[in-house]
Amino acid sequence: MINLSEDFDRQKMMEILIDQDVSSILAELEEGEKNTIYIADKLQLSVNQIKNRLSYLIQHNFVLVRQNDGKEFLQVDMAKLNKIMENDDNFKNVIDGLTELDQFLN
Repeated sequence: MINLSEDFDRQKMMEILIDQDVSSILAELEEGEKNTIYIADKLQLSVNQIKNRLSYLIQHNFVLVRQNDGKEFLQVDMAKLNKIMENDDNFKNVIDGLTELDQFLN
């Protein structure tokens, strides 16, 4: 079971998660752990820019940083990330509104 009783600002976390650059980085990490240099090259950002944008997520263990053979890897804790999305009332309201609109249009 995922415990989100951790002390972090949920509003700040949601703002970070919907940031275009952060979303792009997280999309790269959806399939699993990736080398920071690979992500930097693919997204045309520096490794420092990536780590700065993810710093709050790293601080609260939504993104994990691992060192191996002198290389740095990032990995998303998808269970934890999905849990915060499920528990966020604003996100739930957006999904409910889109579902209702979809039903109306069909």
